[in-house]
Amino acid sequence: MKWLGILLILTASFWIGMEQSRKLSDRTKQIRLLRTALQSLEAEIVHGFTPLHESARKLSERLPQPLSELFASFSELLMSTEWDAKEAWKASLNQVWPRTALTQNEWNILIDFGETVGKYDRLTEQKQIAIAMSHLEHQEEEAREKQRRYGHMIRSLSWLGGLLIVLLLF
Repeated sequence: MKWLGILLILTASFWIGMEQSRKLSDRTKQIRLLRTALQSLEAEIVHGFTPLHESARKLSERLPQPLSELFASFSELLMSTEWDAKEAWKASLNQVWPRTALTQNEWNILIDFGETVGKYDRLTEQKQIAIAMSHLEHQEEEAREKQRRYGHMIRSLSWLGGLLIVLLLF
């Protein structure tokens, strides 16, 4: 019975460390996907002359969860409500945000992007998308560095924390 408890504690602590490390890697991946999505959105709007709701719908079909849900919700809100793009974008972000691994910095960048989306001509839209992509690129570099620096440490510390609990209890 004692060995089962030890095994359970060590397994739980290892799992906690793996989950925390996964969140770091998910953040990097989601930022990269957001940058790719904004590049596609830029191409659709500027070069394809595609309406915003249609561009968002197409993006939702190509992206994995939860980002696909962000663009699907955005497209649906643009079509089904009288909201402008800013309101629809913010509502979509609020709906999807708890399921992302993104931080407050990315939230601010995406909210700022939503302030300008759908308001200006194609050239200005292109500039605003480029600004958002630039900010996201910086965040991606930061996330990658945190993942590199803290990912292994989190896994190790959680394992050692579990070992400490085992030593203290048994």
